[in-house]
Formats: sequence, C-alpha cells, structure tokens
Amino acid sequence: MGNIIAWIVLGLVAGAIAKLIYPGRQGGGILATMVLGIVGAFLGGAIFTLLTKGKLVLAATNAFNIPSIFVAVVGALVAIWLWNLINRTA
Repeated sequence: MGNIIAWIVLGLVAGAIAKLIYPGRQGGGILATMVLGIVGAFLGGAIFTLLTKGKLVLAATNAFNIPSIFVAVVGALVAIWLWNLINRTA
C-alpha cells in the first residue's frame, strides 16, 4: 500500500514538473497530471533500465528521491511529447 501512495505522490510531482518544463499548453487537471507522472515514472524507469542494463523492462522507480523524480520527469516529458504527436491536429 505504501508503494502505491508513493507512486501517486511521485506521479503528481513528476507530472507537475514536466508540465511546467514542456513548452506550450497541456490540458487536463490534477488527475491527468497524476496519470501523466505515473506513466512517466514507468516510461522513465524503462528507459533508464534500457540505458544502464541493456534490457527493456517495464519498471517504475521504487524510491521517492531526487534521482527517481528526475527519471519520472524525463519519462513524463517523453509521454507528453508522444501524446502531442498522437493528438496533433492537421
């Protein structure tokens, strides 16, 4: 149960930071920010594991510390970029 709460808090923090960093306007409220951050934590964890261990594993960060926030924010930035690519209007 503690891990789920930590992921929610990490997701909220990472999603909010990513929305502040990413240029342009992103819609959505607090729930969208939280989901974005949680997806970013998984995506960032997978990218980090791929770069450091050479394996593609779907994993999130386990601890709530500065490196895990950084990885989650980078993952959330990638998630925002991918979402904007998918929802691009012509």
